[in-house]
Amino acid sequence: MPQYGTWFSYGGAARIWLAVGLLAAAGGLACAGIWLPLPVRGARPGRAAVIAAYLAWVAAMAAFIACFVIYVRQDLHEYHITLAKAQPRSPVTLVTFLAAVTVFIFVLTRSSPGVGTRLASAAVGAVAGLAFFELPFQLIVLVRTYPPIPPDPAFYRALLNVPLFLVSLTTLLLLSLSPMVRLTRATFFVLALMLVVFAAWALSGFGYPSAPLPTTLNIASKLLSFAAALTLFLPQRPPATANTATA
Repeated sequence: MPQYGTWFSYGGAARIWLAVGLLAAAGGLACAGIWLPLPVRGARPGRAAVIAAYLAWVAAMAAFIACFVIYVRQDLHEYHITLAKAQPRSPVTLVTFLAAVTVFIFVLTRSSPGVGTRLASAAVGAVAGLAFFELPFQLIVLVRTYPPIPPDPAFYRALLNVPLFLVSLTTLLLLSLSPMVRLTRATFFVLALMLVVFAAWALSGFGYPSAPLPTTLNIASKLLSFAAALTLFLPQRPPATANTATA
């Protein structure tokens, strides 16, 4: 029986189809990493575009917080439960926090560019590590969240998930605007590996991480998502110089 604040596990043929779809997506990412002309840097927008992107991110975050509060209040009201029991304790929260801090510190301690740029990029990179995980994760559990929220479960499901999608998308937009970001093959390969772990999780039912196997797979995929964010900030290797023999 699912707990409050979780989702229904996949069963039967649905597990197989979900795993196959995730493996196909992983293969697509791996092929992109092999065939695309990489590494590449994002376009350098003007100041107005950067400000607009940050304002969009702030608006998406504010909308998510407001909608989340409405969702939780309705959940508590309909099921007459306390806030302490409304959400199961997540065993991966500490891992997520430490991974985000690691990305933040890594980007912030780079030797260049200026402190302001490094600080902004570090914050966005830390959130992007979670966004890489959340985008496929939300698509997988979107229609399976439990319990349904009366009087309109579909409305409350959208109320919770649509702003979260917007937060993830605007975070990735900000990431693409950072002058420190460089898209490399490693990024594609790590994201492909994350989806392979998702596929293994799908074969086990993609259950809530309350048992050892889904917990391990959740942690592994979460760490890979933050590793993908790290690959975007790796320093560029200097071009190799050929040694010429002198007569």
